[in-house]
Amino acid sequence: MYASQHSTAGFLSQRLAARLHARFGGVGPYIDLFRTMFPEGAGYRHDQLELRSELAPEQKKTEPTNADSHLAFITGGLRACVTDDASKPGPVYLVDLDGTYKGIPRRRQTTIVGYNHEEEVARISIEIPVSAHPIDAVNLRGPKLGLYDAVGELIRQHGVTKGRIRLELALGEQHASLTVNEYETLLMQHDLAEVLQHPLKFATEKVRHVWNDPRAVPSKARAYAKYDLPHAVNRLLDALGIDAPLIERLVARSLEAPASRFMRMRRTVDLLVSDSAAPGKGALIEGTYQTPILVQWRTAKAATRKIEVALTRFS
Repeated sequence: MYASQHSTAGFLSQRLAARLHARFGGVGPYIDLFRTMFPEGAGYRHDQLELRSELAPEQKKTEPTNADSHLAFITGGLRACVTDDASKPGPVYLVDLDGTYKGIPRRRQTTIVGYNHEEEVARISIEIPVSAHPIDAVNLRGPKLGLYDAVGELIRQHGVTKGRIRLELALGEQHASLTVNEYETLLMQHDLAEVLQHPLKFATEKVRHVWNDPRAVPSKARAYAKYDLPHAVNRLLDALGIDAPLIERLVARSLEAPASRFMRMRRTVDLLVSDSAAPGKGALIEGTYQTPILVQWRTAKAATRKIEVALTRFS
């Protein structure tokens, strides 16, 4: 198991990576598709640092504007944790969407645990309250939910020092997904919410700006509007098996298509359990800004969603 401790640098699953090599000849073109969907500087609320009340004034001077990287991570199928079969050939892909800031490389940290067998030792179900709004994002690390308290108790009760916590939406849950990322209010409640309503919003917003005022942007951006976006979106639709041959019709009606058709949003997330910090005492391995998040794009019945929590032990 490989675990990234960052919300803009994650792993591709072994199965997805193999498919990308078969279809695209590599993972680069696939990542570029989501980069095109979420271009830098497309008016994200998360990047308006003056609105970020959780940041101290000195932090606002150095905080990277990287909403595009967060959104590409969430929608592009990147994972904080993946399990790869070491007997199968091929590399493990750690994709860093935000590797430099102002020309300075950022430091990334991962944890790797090797094992031969995995045994499920406990399973519980937890009801998560969600709002009555069709589009919502819930921080599963929130203390009022009790999920993290329950997870910590499971790990202690069963004495697991190396293993996995799997969070999975129950079978009856529809129009929802799970991810691991930074739960920042502007990112979750504004930028991600807008993507769920209009999957190509930020790409088309950037193009619209170019069309409306072509003299205000460099020629490279005009080329992006004219060629790169239509080409990239068509490649994405082909890869996902969506029949929409005309980019004009796509941009006009895109946005009526459900987010689940455009994005590789998942129903499960894995969290690594390890005693690397305190030998003999297992705990979740997480980065400072990482948290599991439940995302929905339609209203849930009874304003709750059920999540299955499974604890396994490696040996």
